[in-house]
Amino acid sequence: MTAQTTPYHYIRRYTGPIEAVIMDWAGTTVDFGSVAPIRAFQQLFANEGVPISETEARGPMGTEKREHIRQLCAHPRIRAEWTRVKGSEPDSADIDRMYADFVPLQIASIAKTAQLIPGMLDALAWMRAQNIRVGSNTGYATSMVEGLLARAAEQGYTPDANVCATEVPKGRPYPHMSLKNALALDVQHLCACVKIDDTLTGIEEGLNAGMWTIGVAVSGNEVGLSLEEWNALSAEQQQSRRSVAYQRMHGCGAHYVIDSIADVIPCLEAINARLARGEKP
Repeated sequence: MTAQTTPYHYIRRYTGPIEAVIMDWAGTTVDFGSVAPIRAFQQLFANEGVPISETEARGPMGTEKREHIRQLCAHPRIRAEWTRVKGSEPDSADIDRMYADFVPLQIASIAKTAQLIPGMLDALAWMRAQNIRVGSNTGYATSMVEGLLARAAEQGYTPDANVCATEVPKGRPYPHMSLKNALALDVQHLCACVKIDDTLTGIEEGLNAGMWTIGVAVSGNEVGLSLEEWNALSAEQQQSRRSVAYQRMHGCGAHYVIDSIADVIPCLEAINARLARGEKP
């Protein structure tokens, strides 16, 4: 009697096009310079009598906002100053209280800085023409993004799926948000997804999800200047700031690095070509 064998199905390499692009919000698609979170964090700590610098506020950018506050409180200088001012180190109750205070500050700040970054609508139109599904995710909580989604829609941008850090077990650099995006977008191949982000932890998120990654260097957290402030720099000053940001993004593992979303189409075309050759991230 001949033993029955299970048929073997050969699975060939994926050689199709990009299925989905998942983009961050502040600094990537809206709010050139990622100003909204910084203003809110600085106001929050100033209200506590422990002012923090913009550089300190930007340190944990990309993380879920309660975790961002926790990391700021753990910063050696901030922790020492807090202890000097208040007589004890910040504890979990302080962090919970500060997060509750932070939410309205962040909502108000977002409302003032929700302008689409120049070039976003052109990039979006190209993606739509290529039948690419469009997702978004953010370190913001769900309660913070209602106004942002409405303001973006007024300007012509409505992603097919949006995921907030408070909707998953763990935020960045864990891949949970990008994976939840992929599920919502009905993605079949993670290798055919692209994560675009202006923070190092957001790039790590995309890499951990097995996706292509594009770092946004100038319009986001790494340079940290509004469009007006950036345009006011000399060409030499711009190149100096750009060079440092590009090095940090490449050092984090980004497959491509661009100034802003206005420069993304050639990168997406290059990824399509690499996918057609059977390459993976």
